[in-house]
Amino acid sequence: MNKATAKPFRLAELFRRLRFDLAFFHWLKHYLPRGLYGRALLILVTPVILAQAVATYVFYERHWQTVTNRLTHALAGEIGVAATRMSEGDPAQMAESLRAALAQKLDIDILYDPGKTLAGYPARGDYTTLLARMLHKGLDEKLERPYSLDLRHAREWIAVHVQLEPGVMTIIFPERRVYTPTATIFVIWMIGSSALLSLIAILFMRKQIRPIRRLADAAERIGRGEDVPHFRPEGAREVRQAAVNLIIMRDRLRRQIAQRTGMLNGVSHDLRTPLTRMKLQLALMPETAEIAGLKADVRDMTEMIEAYLSFARGEDPEDVAPTRLSVLLEAAVDSARRLHPSVPFYLEKGGDAVIRLRPKAMGRALGNVIGNAARYGNSVWISVRPGQKFIDIIVDDDGPGVPPEKREDVFRPFMRLEESRNLETGGVGLGMTIARDILRHHGGDALLENSPRGGLRVVFHLPL
Repeated sequence: MNKATAKPFRLAELFRRLRFDLAFFHWLKHYLPRGLYGRALLILVTPVILAQAVATYVFYERHWQTVTNRLTHALAGEIGVAATRMSEGDPAQMAESLRAALAQKLDIDILYDPGKTLAGYPARGDYTTLLARMLHKGLDEKLERPYSLDLRHAREWIAVHVQLEPGVMTIIFPERRVYTPTATIFVIWMIGSSALLSLIAILFMRKQIRPIRRLADAAERIGRGEDVPHFRPEGAREVRQAAVNLIIMRDRLRRQIAQRTGMLNGVSHDLRTPLTRMKLQLALMPETAEIAGLKADVRDMTEMIEAYLSFARGEDPEDVAPTRLSVLLEAAVDSARRLHPSVPFYLEKGGDAVIRLRPKAMGRALGNVIGNAARYGNSVWISVRPGQKFIDIIVDDDGPGVPPEKREDVFRPFMRLEESRNLETGGVGLGMTIARDILRHHGGDALLENSPRGGLRVVFHLPL
């Protein structure tokens, strides 16, 4: 293979590996904790566990295995020396002479059974352990005689039966001769220290995450328009700074809303007086085509001022209270029936949820949307679609609908669409704006979709 073909191959292999890595991390992301508390604990605890695992593995491979290997080889050498000595003379006499020295100096007991074979001494115990493997390896290298290993001779005692020509020599020694307890102590210490460090990390992270959770809860409640009187900055310096900025932002928003509401109320109220005088003067004048046109203009101006006042009332402060959704929907449908008696309304059951909201403001938003559906459609359907964290209020009509590219324009103040929402049908372009503002003050939103009934679908997406 030349260089020209080798390079594209390496690049293709690199891209395949890169795609695999990206796919793996994308798969792993679904199983990672989604909360800050869980992720912070994962970041803190994972290195501790990995470090302890690596240390345990290194200890097992380097220390425990090496020490066990040396102890078993030393013992196997001693057993080999004893077997050689007993083969040089009378095994029974040699066993008696060696027993005192081995028991006193090496903590080994020696027995001799003349005329026996290894068939009467079966091997017992688990031969898959490290200790058994090391003993077998040492005895094979040092003894060079047939033997049988009894790992369960007695509690914490091991026996090695060696075949001699006239009989069987049995070497009995305690397990501590070939086993170091530091391995168990080390593992217990590693597990204990890992558990202690993890517990300290959990307690520390809970204390650090608690102010962040309270800040997030306060921000959510402020976004819904609720008052948070007992919220105060706490926690780390950055969290305190964010909390202080949140309080400042809340106060600025309140001042801005109060100023805008006051201005709209003042202007609309001041315009009512001259309009009332104009109505009286026009009513006293003889009816002509010009007078009829002026009356229509005054009527349009009055409707616009009422719309401004309605918009301003939507910004008025109102306490959040638990409200049964079914009662709110029935009241909105009853109001729409009085205004549009010829339009049939179909209210589906299922709105029994109790939600914390501003009932007057939400009733105004529902009235605007249901009124629009009745104005532009022949029938109106209202349904509720509950979820785990959100609930959707759906209003469908069979009217002309709104093109997808113009749906966001519906929510702009004073925006009227000429094709399907024109001046002939009434309205000054504030109904949907008021509805979305109210929904967003509750932490939700108002969305427009195609209705399966053939017209427009308005979805109120509200948090539970």
